[in-house]
Amino acid sequence: MSGVAARVADATGNWVDTRAPSWSRPYLRLARLDRPIGSWLLLLPCWWSAALAAGVLGDVRQLPLVIVLFFVGAFVMRGAGCTWNDITDRDLDAKVERTRSRPIPAGQVSVAQAAAFLVVQALIGLVVLLQFNRFAVATGVASLVIVAIYPFMKRITWWPQIVLGLAFSWGALMGSAVTLGRIDAATIWLYAGAIAWVIGYDTIYAHQDAEDDALIGVKSTALLFGARTRPALVAFYGVAVVLIGVALAASGARWPAAIGLAAFAAHLVWQIARLDISNPVLCLRIFKSNRDAGLLLFAGLLIDALMRAG
Repeated sequence: MSGVAARVADATGNWVDTRAPSWSRPYLRLARLDRPIGSWLLLLPCWWSAALAAGVLGDVRQLPLVIVLFFVGAFVMRGAGCTWNDITDRDLDAKVERTRSRPIPAGQVSVAQAAAFLVVQALIGLVVLLQFNRFAVATGVASLVIVAIYPFMKRITWWPQIVLGLAFSWGALMGSAVTLGRIDAATIWLYAGAIAWVIGYDTIYAHQDAEDDALIGVKSTALLFGARTRPALVAFYGVAVVLIGVALAASGARWPAAIGLAAFAAHLVWQIARLDISNPVLCLRIFKSNRDAGLLLFAGLLIDALMRAG
């Protein structure tokens, strides 16, 4: 299991396992490039905000470049965040069936090697961030405080998903900061809605580890809600849709954005109806489907921005 080619239990048969050079595989796994769903979920609020801000500005000329830079930045910084998480959680990961095969507890890389890789990823992220205006740079740097403390939250609170929501929704602030050079009321509403969305989908994700987490003393909303997860999701997903709707109204968005939000909401309803918290495989599948939900909303916001700019 200590060989660099050994696979991670919950991510097998992907391009990292089959095509990447053996020496690179532990680092690609640290960055979660073998399972990019988290990068997509970090990216989507960035794209939402960028499209919404471009619509407010009535100018989409810079939007393609912003979309590309956010794509690169989200994948790199999610990788950095996961590397940091794996460093801080290495002892806990060794006790959980799903995570004990991750590179550090499996002995594929040392803590020092992982730390060096973390620095490299952070520097790439900094290069991307420096392409933006000073306000956006400061806004991006501010997120690092939340990222740094997140891995420790599950040790002290039943609500680590709130802190994850603060971090993973930060992109909802960044799009406005980059495009408009400010954070307005609509942006705050969008950020709040994204936080509620993250709490919902990460509760579903956390149900994969609920039994192991309970045994080792790790806290989560999955354990807190337990059999009440479905009504909790109704509440959080409902709040997400309402707050994002307020953001769209406050920014003057038109009907394409409303259709995108309706499609997003319909997808969340499907998730709640389909969920079975006793089925880890299904929980993971539903969790991953949030990328599609987020893309539906982004499509509506993008069409809205193009219409308003035209």
